[in-house]
Amino acid sequence: MGSVFQSLFYMIKFDAIIVANGEFPTHTIPLSLLKEAGCIICCDGATNKLSAAGFEPDIIVGDLDSISSELKALYAEKVVHVKSQDDNDLTKAVNLACKKGFKNIAITGATGLRADHTIGNIFLLATYIEKAVVTLFTDDGTFEAANKTTSFESFSGQQVSIFAVNPTTKISSKGLRYALNQMQLTSPWMGTLNEADGSCFELKFDDGELIVYQSYEKK
Repeated sequence: MGSVFQSLFYMIKFDAIIVANGEFPTHTIPLSLLKEAGCIICCDGATNKLSAAGFEPDIIVGDLDSISSELKALYAEKVVHVKSQDDNDLTKAVNLACKKGFKNIAITGATGLRADHTIGNIFLLATYIEKAVVTLFTDDGTFEAANKTTSFESFSGQQVSIFAVNPTTKISSKGLRYALNQMQLTSPWMGTLNEADGSCFELKFDDGELIVYQSYEKK
């Protein structure tokens, strides 16, 4: 993927942004994505926060149990009601985006508030990887899934954390301060608090999925 620190790059890269019903973003990068988005897809109750921040959704998706009645009426023509309880609203939104042909998707508002929802939403990235390129933006960095050897653009001193969905996955790295050599991350904390040495790093592995966190560059 490209640099996670240049908001203009992301304005070009992503063709849709999904807003989940967690904490609404305050960092300039996810807010810039919303300002320049070609399509804003809102998860149900996130419409309330999006509207309060001065943005308008292009599509609203979910079981519609959280959106205000006023906004539901105002945006009636933009609502896609998905009753199924097999998926959460975020997954419903990603599936809808993929059906509409979007291949590069940003997510924001998927963290904060309930910690269990935050963890679940982050690890859902591994289930989306076969459908599209999906990057989750928080107020301090990004999360992205990888299912094969991948290079990531970075900067020297960037905070990097790696989480293995399958603890038996053997991971090697190049360009990280603390090198991994066929390492198995058998506990979630084991791949955290690493740093990039320079402008890119590589994670090499043959099976499974990784979730990779990269911090924003401080100015």
